[in-house]
Amino acid sequence: MPLKDPGPLTAEQKMERRIRILWITFVSSLVFFVLLITGINYGLVGYMPSVGELENPQSAISSEIFAADGTLLGRYYVTDRSNSIFSEISPNIISALIAREDYRFYEHSGIDAVATAAIPLYMLIHKKRGSSTITQQLAKNLFPRKSENFFTLPFMKLKEWVLAVKLERNLTKKEIITLYLNTVPFSDNVYGIKNASQTFFNKTPDKVTIDEAAVLIAQLKGNTLYNPRSHSAKAKEQRNVVLDQMHKYGYINDAQLTELRGKETPLDYHRIDYNTGLAPYFRQIVEQQVKLQCKGLKKPDGTPYDIYKDGLKIYTTLDMHMQRYAEEAVQEHLTDLQKQFMAQSGYNDGSVWKRGSALNILNASIKASDRYKGMMDDEIPEVKAMELMKKPVKMRLFAWNKARYKDTVMSPIDSIKYMKLFLQSGFMAMDPFTGEVKAWVGGIDHKSFQYDHVNINTKRQVGSTIKPLLYCFALEKGFSPCGIVSTAPQEFPGMKKPYDANMKGTTPEDMSLSRALALSINNAALYVLKQVGMEAFVDFAHKCGITAHMDPYPSVALGVSDISLYEMLGAYSMFPAGGIHTEPFFLSKIEDKNGVLIKSFAPSQKEIVNRNTAFKMVKMMRGVVNAGTGGRLRFKYGIHNDIAGKTGTTNSQADAWFIGYTPQLIAGVWVGCDDRVFRFRSERLGQGASAALPIWAYFMKRVYADRTTGINPAKTFDQPGDFADCQTMDTTGFYFDKTKKDSTEVDEDAGPPVQDINE
Repeated sequence: MPLKDPGPLTAEQKMERRIRILWITFVSSLVFFVLLITGINYGLVGYMPSVGELENPQSAISSEIFAADGTLLGRYYVTDRSNSIFSEISPNIISALIAREDYRFYEHSGIDAVATAAIPLYMLIHKKRGSSTITQQLAKNLFPRKSENFFTLPFMKLKEWVLAVKLERNLTKKEIITLYLNTVPFSDNVYGIKNASQTFFNKTPDKVTIDEAAVLIAQLKGNTLYNPRSHSAKAKEQRNVVLDQMHKYGYINDAQLTELRGKETPLDYHRIDYNTGLAPYFRQIVEQQVKLQCKGLKKPDGTPYDIYKDGLKIYTTLDMHMQRYAEEAVQEHLTDLQKQFMAQSGYNDGSVWKRGSALNILNASIKASDRYKGMMDDEIPEVKAMELMKKPVKMRLFAWNKARYKDTVMSPIDSIKYMKLFLQSGFMAMDPFTGEVKAWVGGIDHKSFQYDHVNINTKRQVGSTIKPLLYCFALEKGFSPCGIVSTAPQEFPGMKKPYDANMKGTTPEDMSLSRALALSINNAALYVLKQVGMEAFVDFAHKCGITAHMDPYPSVALGVSDISLYEMLGAYSMFPAGGIHTEPFFLSKIEDKNGVLIKSFAPSQKEIVNRNTAFKMVKMMRGVVNAGTGGRLRFKYGIHNDIAGKTGTTNSQADAWFIGYTPQLIAGVWVGCDDRVFRFRSERLGQGASAALPIWAYFMKRVYADRTTGINPAKTFDQPGDFADCQTMDTTGFYFDKTKKDSTEVDEDAGPPVQDINE
């Protein structure tokens, strides 16, 4: 039976049908929305962090390195970020943030319904308005959008809403705002309020003033556009917008607004990076050592520590005052010494580059340069590449001026010549009793010359600074400081004629062991070596902490071995420390981001010689300073404290050394060019007493003048109670042959033959 046609729908039926469809659509959409939110919440629609991850987000945190007094030296990071706790953040920062970004922060539960509902109205009047709360922005910062487009953006936004609500449920308002300020990016690629306040105002976040807080929070609207360092006018304009908002919501009054809007907010920009700031070479060695120390150690979750992401707290032994004095001393001396170096023939006219080893070094350096290798990668013919290397271009190079650089026009080849002829220096100071490194200067400018000349792996011929170790071994073998030694040429097995290492024209004469050390007589050292044995002395040097290879040949007594400054200071530590060798160390402890100790470090000590032998060496090395090769410490630099030390110079003045110590501190200096073919042609200028000792003098004068360093200028070396002297000390303060008193500054150190620059 055919169905009966119901006929046309009445108006009332049509309305009912529309309402039914509307309700079905609404309910279906609501169910879909609820299911979508549920799916997002449980991670069914993309990754959703767990509650634990929300409470303890694993954003990368930069590790921080501290000096002995707790001063921040620098950071190691992928992104430059450090954390603060809520109590370490000024209320001015909190107020500025809430006023500018989310004034209903304490009223909503993650999503500001009023602001969200108002979005369509603002769209109708073509006015842009952000509706994201601080909590939503935090969700975005903690778990950034990996990709977004027109279709995925709504889902990303819903996910951030869900995250915001979960954050509000699991964290307090204080925790949310602290997390936000710790993760948000500021200008100059700085992350977190702690780094931002230290970078732009050189102060911790709790000390930030109202206008400074406004400058920092203003950056959140555009960390490039409102960078106060590079766009001061725009930054000030946006700062005033923040101040207006703070006034609008009652955080500052009328008088404060008027005053703050009219004033300037001066920066104290203090960005620390690898190349600038205090102790860049030291920060570099610490970075290497921390990675080595943490190798094999695991975090509680079983993963290895990462110095660039895990927010480690690295505490060192470095003394901020001594480090600054060391860097100043190097600069003070080398600024003048470099001028004298370049005034030499061969260097002042560039003729040194025309032949021999210098020309070979130049050609090798050209081909090793980034510019040349880049042209080779681009398959530019070698002839064309060399033409381009000779073409002048604009460049910035190191210079001994206030800025430490100069802008110039120079060919790449000429720039290589220019940089190769800079004198370099290494300086290290340490406590001889604890081994704590107090100062570390690896070179003259880390940005231009990153090779560290203090590092244990950087070895240079040590010249006569090896002699105190030899003479100390001789004392242990029964020699007396007052005993007579020969200065005549010495015969050794396998040599066709006696080995004469003294200066030409020197007349051999017998003298006391002490005087031979004070005047650095080479043949006397050869005589002592012959008596104690070459192999035995090398073994003793290794016992003293020298890890470098030393060949048991006669020249080992004259310092031909390549040894690091780091090792030499460790070996010398036994003299002021009563015969106890103390290994240098510079790490105190390493903590994780929560302050939990990961690893601590302590001195490593061992007895090498007895206290009497050590004090005899102190007295003998006083002679070097009082009436020997180090005498200019007294008569030129006016340092009359209790000091002992030794100069050193290698053949043709390729290396200049001075290692000196007081009853509380030991410090060593090396000066030379990276390529040994470049050197002083004058012994007067290039010997250790002239090229290295002045840096030590400038450093110690600053240290003595600053009582906060703890170095007492009046302190003297402690004499053992059972000390047996071989004779009465003379007023010069060292053992000597009374009939042959000499206060000249002859430093007759020798090394293996080195090709002259004119060959």
